[in-house]
Amino acid sequence: IGLVIMKRLNKFSNNFIDPKHLDNFFVWAVMGIIIGGRIGYVLFYQFNLFIKNPLYIIEIWNGGMSFHGGLIGIIVSIYLFSKINRINFFYLSDLVSIVAPIGIFFGRIANFINTELIGKPTDFYISVIYPSIDNIPRHPSQIYEAFLEGIILFLILLIYFYKIKKYKIYGVISGLFLIFYSIFRFL
Repeated sequence: IGLVIMKRLNKFSNNFIDPKHLDNFFVWAVMGIIIGGRIGYVLFYQFNLFIKNPLYIIEIWNGGMSFHGGLIGIIVSIYLFSKINRINFFYLSDLVSIVAPIGIFFGRIANFINTELIGKPTDFYISVIYPSIDNIPRHPSQIYEAFLEGIILFLILLIYFYKIKKYKIYGVISGLFLIFYSIFRFL
């Protein structure tokens, strides 16, 4: 979905990237997110397991990805790909930033389905009981995040893209992504 949207936005932009480059970049993006997300998770949250067994870092079947690791991985992928293919780094990062909320949306829905990142106990009428956790009504924080970090953030970035594309100012969308994602995640 993200690649299709990137191609469509790229078509109407002043800094056109060959669609074949975007197809090739898709592989780089997936690898950057997976490798970065896994390394980030292991180093930030499971470092003791990594020290005991350095091969734990490749045991992806044991689960574990971190957003900040995936973010670092995709930034490295964008940087390397843009240098190799002589593409404007900030233009490509803007395109990626616009579609990133789509992946984040589905990731938060997966967190909800897997009963991960559960919310605080509440008596709010919109609450969820997780029988496998504790049978206490809780805020569906994953759904809140899917809405804010996914849908709302996507719309904000898309609107800004169309407002500033004629000015050829690159990097603004990427900056807005980082700012609004941080605010929404904090909330």
